[in-house]
Amino acid sequence: MAEVIRMPLLSDTMTEGVIAEWHKKVGDTVKSDDVIAEVETDKATMEVVGYVDGTLLYIGVEKGQAAKVNQIIAIVGKPGEDYKPLLEEAPASSSQEPAKNEAAPAPTAAPAAASFDKAAADEALKNATVIRMPLLSDTMTEGKIVAWNKKVGDTVKSDDVLADVETDKATMEVIGYADGTLLYIGVKEGDAAKVNDIIAIVGKKGTNVDAILAMENNSGSAAPASTEEAPTASTSSAPAASASEAATGTGEEGRVKASPLAKKLAAEKGIDLSKVTGSGDNGRIVKRDVDNYVPSAAPAQAAKTATAGAATYIAGEEGHTDLPLSQMRKVIARRLGESKFSAPHFYLTMEINMDKAMEARKAINEISPVKVSFNDMVIKASAMALRKHPEVNSSWMGDFIRQNQHIHIGSAVAIEDGLIVPVIKFADQKSLSQIAGEAKELYDKAKNKKLQPQEFSGNTFSISNLGMMGIDQFTAIINPPDSAILAVGGIKETVVVEKGQFKATNIMKITLSCDHRSIDGAVGATFLQTLKGYLENPVTMLV
Repeated sequence: MAEVIRMPLLSDTMTEGVIAEWHKKVGDTVKSDDVIAEVETDKATMEVVGYVDGTLLYIGVEKGQAAKVNQIIAIVGKPGEDYKPLLEEAPASSSQEPAKNEAAPAPTAAPAAASFDKAAADEALKNATVIRMPLLSDTMTEGKIVAWNKKVGDTVKSDDVLADVETDKATMEVIGYADGTLLYIGVKEGDAAKVNDIIAIVGKKGTNVDAILAMENNSGSAAPASTEEAPTASTSSAPAASASEAATGTGEEGRVKASPLAKKLAAEKGIDLSKVTGSGDNGRIVKRDVDNYVPSAAPAQAAKTATAGAATYIAGEEGHTDLPLSQMRKVIARRLGESKFSAPHFYLTMEINMDKAMEARKAINEISPVKVSFNDMVIKASAMALRKHPEVNSSWMGDFIRQNQHIHIGSAVAIEDGLIVPVIKFADQKSLSQIAGEAKELYDKAKNKKLQPQEFSGNTFSISNLGMMGIDQFTAIINPPDSAILAVGGIKETVVVEKGQFKATNIMKITLSCDHRSIDGAVGATFLQTLKGYLENPVTMLV
């Protein structure tokens, strides 16, 4: 059955997006991980992935035109498949003869997908807004509802945060951009929903939610797995009570008033919420309060909590612990698995004499407003080397190779849930102090799960540095859509022979992982030679 591709919500302030480019045309074969279009939002130009296999049957928005969030921009299905009924149903602009009597919300199971009253659905959509799981990162396929900040029956304003969603890269807030009453919640806390699944409906009280859900089921779009009916008090009372306890803090956890996301972040950071001052309504603690909290004796409490939660091991007995996968871990497994087994990797290793780099860094930090690290120097040198070797600053696109004219360096950061790659954009055009300042800000945001989509997407080349952990040398898996990634080891004092004399030299080993489909061995080798020249003589980076 054909699948509808809608304009995703790519930033927390986005209401519409402009199609900057279509990468597919009607009739083209589309894979689930293909980038079908580029969309310009209010903050960045980002890629739209369809997440379905088939043939592109329909393009609803021409290049250069804008579409509102959740508007149909394309349809993918089988060749020759009739997709027009999907277009007739989605806009709620046309009507047909009613198939049944006047509908009213009923406390029954979820509506069947076999038939639906289109006239009733059209009328309901005039008074309600469907909230779907937004695309919050370029690699996201589903999101997990961490917490609902509203319950069924609550009044909702257009700028209210409805829910907190955990993606593969961060925990982010979902805003409904609609005024009204929360009529329906389609995904419970702790459950996941695929991108574009219905997660909530906001509108006027008394709106026929069943008709909207029946139309969604009939159209072949992702239907809500939950069978709870929003308009009925009986089916929503349990989750409403749970949400109320979490929001007011009057449950078993104590009398502290805190939002669910604030509680989650506080638990992760080992922060005692009783010591945090709330800035929300009636002193309620919200996410920003936890983010801005400066702990005093919090580390000891965090250590105590970690010890209490540790597994108990009994000598002589076998055992194991099954850990649930976070959204981030799922995407790491999928994306890097695809990269490793689809991109033919080859590896080039080189030793760098860091004596002059160490001297230069010391001199730079005496005048730099921000402390410059060796990793910042590697980022700058890599960016300048990429400018001379554009073949490495490329992406394999299936039937062509894309050489990027801009240089965006991704720098991998290890966080509690896995790995994320903040991106320093236009790195070749920035000074070392600018790179250092921006990198520090991005790393702090990454560790606090505050990165925005535009800050961890768009990389054209990546760097992974384990030198600070005592690793001399390693190989890294290419981070799609890049064609290469640089693995950086630690600086180690090594005895070498120079002109028949022994001397101690500071050596750093780097390994370049290349996608052989877009980069040949000689190309990768010459890139490393240029990079080596910049690092061994840092003055050349300033010319």
